[in-house]
Amino acid sequence: MHAVIRTYSGEGARELFDVLEQRRQDVESLIRTVKGFVGYSLIRTGDGGISVTICQDKAGADESVQKAKDWIGQNASNISASAPKVSEGPVILHLK
Repeated sequence: MHAVIRTYSGEGARELFDVLEQRRQDVESLIRTVKGFVGYSLIRTGDGGISVTICQDKAGADESVQKAKDWIGQNASNISASAPKVSEGPVILHLK
């Protein structure tokens, strides 16, 4: 499995997470279409938020990054949020 973490902070991050929360059903529908989808979490932080996507492989994780970028561009471009810091890597332990 492979995970990707997107950390949103700075200008517009809180507002972006307001939109993500309001449109969470749309976000869920989109993320579930990622090939090899395993799990997804959207977490609010003090200065914005974090999304965590777990997929069967790196290709799925990469697809999730592109879909997130495209969705934000189409649905929240008026917010002008800073691009997220993206971290990714192989999952060494996954509990559920």
